[in-house]
Amino acid sequence: MTHNIAILGASGYTGAELIRLIATHPSMTIVALSADRKAGMAMADVFPHLRHLSLPILQKIDDIDFSCVDLVFCALPHVTSQAVISNLPADMKIVDLSADFRLRDPDDYKKWYGKPHAATDLQSEAVYGLTEFYRDQITSARLVAGTGCNAATGQYALRPLIKAGAIDLDNIIIDLKTGVSGAGRSLKENLLHAELSEGAHAYSVGGVHRHLAEFDQEFSAIAGREIKVQFTPHLLPANRGILATVYVQGDAEKIYQTLSDAYANEVFIEVLPFGQHPSTRHVRGSNFCHIGAVADRIEGRAVVIAALDNLTKGSSGQALQNANLMLNLDETMGLMMVPVFP
Repeated sequence: MTHNIAILGASGYTGAELIRLIATHPSMTIVALSADRKAGMAMADVFPHLRHLSLPILQKIDDIDFSCVDLVFCALPHVTSQAVISNLPADMKIVDLSADFRLRDPDDYKKWYGKPHAATDLQSEAVYGLTEFYRDQITSARLVAGTGCNAATGQYALRPLIKAGAIDLDNIIIDLKTGVSGAGRSLKENLLHAELSEGAHAYSVGGVHRHLAEFDQEFSAIAGREIKVQFTPHLLPANRGILATVYVQGDAEKIYQTLSDAYANEVFIEVLPFGQHPSTRHVRGSNFCHIGAVADRIEGRAVVIAALDNLTKGSSGQALQNANLMLNLDETMGLMMVPVFP
């Protein structure tokens, strides 16, 4: 059986990544693509690397016939996404890649995103899309909220450790580096080549990055009490990839064993041998996340490092993994491509 797919916001990086992944999916066909300013254009003109594919012309969302669509990927900006999804058919299966449905508490959404949530009924329905930890709920969900790419990386490193009580919950530091595609495709002065290349810089310093809301929500729920981590992201002059270096207090070998046991049966999570650590170059263009645990020279401290591709495992690959579950397909369909190297 082939499932008909629509992608809203197909002219952005995550939309293009979804097309790349679905192009070889044995049970999905793209029947509709939307863009706002680029409506009427062919995808070959927007993304020439997709010119070999036979794809629908980009349309305005209002012009799409959703009666023949089985599942929608919504790759639109936050605020826009909740308005669009509110107007989709009530029985439509949706995977949202924006931030609009990640937070369960409407007050948290207003705090971190600056506006009241306009679709709180849908917000309460949405299932958080970190596949490996919400698999059962995702399988039966109608609306799945994709995670932030930074939030996913940090959670893969820390969720099993928090659940097992393997680390000091009041001393967690996440030092994260991310490629520039995570900022989207819109023109921004600080992302111009001359402004970004040959350097790296921290941003959202001091606890103001919006993905902290996901860390607060998820880690506190696991621990059964409030957990706040220190988190500083850095922008790298690289197109893809996230590397999270997480500093924790606890026995390093226990930390390693906890991670190894937690992910032993997960296809897309690779825990490296004890003492080894990952690189973004080894997961580029793939749906894999590599995790390493290393003992620090200071007794009782350890470093956990996680690497993934922000556009794939951190966003569009995660979205497809969730869609497979929602459509009762093999979770790995369309996602077993080998990382691109060099």
